[in-house]
Amino acid sequence: MKFLLAAINAKYIHSNPGVYSLRAFARTKIPWADIEIGEYTINHQMDLILQDIYRRKPDFIGFSCYIWNISYIMEIVRDVKKVLPEVEIWLGGPEVSYDAKKVLTREPDVCGVMRGEGELTFTELVRSYLKREELCAASLDLDHIPGITYRAESGEVVERGPQRLLSLDEIPFYYDDMAGFENRIVYYESSRGCPFSCSYCLSSIDKTVRFRSLDLVLPELQFFLDHKVLQVKFVDRTFNCKRDHTLGIWRYLVEHDNGITNFHFEVSADIFDEEELELIGKMRPGLIQLEIGVQSTNPDTIKEIHRHMDLVKLKQAVDRVYDYRNTHQHLDLIAGLPYENYESFMRSFDDVYRMRPDQLQMGFLKVLKGSYMEEQVAAYDLKYREIPPYEVLSTKWLPYSDVIRLKGVEDMVEVYYNSGQFPATMKLLEKKFARPSEIFTSLAEYYEKNGLTGISHSRLARYEILYRFLEEKEVKVEQSTPAAEEPAGMEQKTGAKAAETAVKLTLADFRDSLMYDLYVRENIKSRPSFASDQSPYKKEVREFFMAEEESPQWLTDYAGFDSKQMAKMAHLEHMEDGTFVLFDYKNRDPLSGNARAVRFRYDWKGSRMVPAKPARI
Repeated sequence: MKFLLAAINAKYIHSNPGVYSLRAFARTKIPWADIEIGEYTINHQMDLILQDIYRRKPDFIGFSCYIWNISYIMEIVRDVKKVLPEVEIWLGGPEVSYDAKKVLTREPDVCGVMRGEGELTFTELVRSYLKREELCAASLDLDHIPGITYRAESGEVVERGPQRLLSLDEIPFYYDDMAGFENRIVYYESSRGCPFSCSYCLSSIDKTVRFRSLDLVLPELQFFLDHKVLQVKFVDRTFNCKRDHTLGIWRYLVEHDNGITNFHFEVSADIFDEEELELIGKMRPGLIQLEIGVQSTNPDTIKEIHRHMDLVKLKQAVDRVYDYRNTHQHLDLIAGLPYENYESFMRSFDDVYRMRPDQLQMGFLKVLKGSYMEEQVAAYDLKYREIPPYEVLSTKWLPYSDVIRLKGVEDMVEVYYNSGQFPATMKLLEKKFARPSEIFTSLAEYYEKNGLTGISHSRLARYEILYRFLEEKEVKVEQSTPAAEEPAGMEQKTGAKAAETAVKLTLADFRDSLMYDLYVRENIKSRPSFASDQSPYKKEVREFFMAEEESPQWLTDYAGFDSKQMAKMAHLEHMEDGTFVLFDYKNRDPLSGNARAVRFRYDWKGSRMVPAKPARI
């Protein structure tokens, strides 16, 4: 009998650790069982997925169900029974665990649902199916298996009690080798459960946090290091909730760093202690990256969603890590939470933006089945989409019109901030606008007004659009940026009132910043329409590269190349402020990937380039 565990992932670079864990555990108990894994993506044509499943000829299919793939899975389920009428179809995962009876009532082709954690439940199902085959029995004995909801022979939907929770040490390491995981994110689990009770999250249902022993974890991490995996993403809900566990793993990574592998952790920054922060400071740039769920800085919202968070400590920790300049920080906000209207969310946005995250993720509330948030739908006048991912449409505090506005802001944050393609220009815009959020609301309004929304613009087009936006905003007019009001305890780190001083910005300043941003990423061949003419400076550029060929001072990694080749491999741009900027693409920032940039001025007396201090960039 053949068992197929099928996963439909959001992207090719993703993998599904759940199906691998189920197979690995089952093989330890029933090593002779024929269990295959089929991984697909939502970008596959559904017909091709159906064809692959048909060719495998499974007797049992277990689908892994989440909000991002459930509609695709149900499409496949309804078709697979038409081409494989004898196949037994089971579902598992969070999208079907909390309304299993409704799923079976609605989907007659589904035999049953594995609720909650699936390793032990799947193994017992495999054993039952194999026993039926061995005995040539007509019926399947499921009465003894907890954690399942199934359709009995009478047609009645039967639901058994919960399955016992496994110790994580009972679950085998499921990466035998890394074949098939090239250029994909590798997921790893060192704990399950979460000690917190955030009302929008399913992890709050089970507050029993279980940890995998470090005696097992550390050799498994070494396996990834030995195979030089590019990224290992820990799926632990709050990785740093147990200090000894956190320090044990991070110390090992520091001591055994291979210079390549990056490890991603979801953490609560406000519970970092001094030793943990000091250890982060000792790490290689890019060794780890942190995802920090702030969600809101509105105290009433934080209290209502049962979230325990010290915003002052969180900001202090984020600032501390920022100053190390060695760790990518990804900070999250959720729009649509209780007591958060448009203006409140924008205050939260400003608070988080000023923490200078490498990425600011604007998410929208998903009303997950089984969550406390789902129970409060009436109390919050919470309306959300009926189809996955059940995203918020409105609340008593946030009308749909404001949700639309926030969607526009989200798009602009992704393009002009999270892309990392406009760092210098964004810093200048922060001086022009009174609040960070105003940058993105103004951009969103400009896109909407000019019919630019919903179009896949090229990278160069984004620069042209931003320049036209700046022209419309008349940046040559003197601007003052008063300090924005901040909640108690959230003062900016510098404490400076620099924003109170008048800042005179011209279009020339922004042309320089845009050209800096354009070339710091790559030695692009096409130039935007607003770019200044570089032909008057050919002599200076030629002489600079000739001097570097003769006696390398700034381009020391270009040995063996002549000046003409170096001029193609690096780039020297004359800026409108009179300086030159050298972009060295052989030396890049390990976090941002940006080229090393050195500013020069031309010493006319000595007829050579000399380093210059940055102007506005």
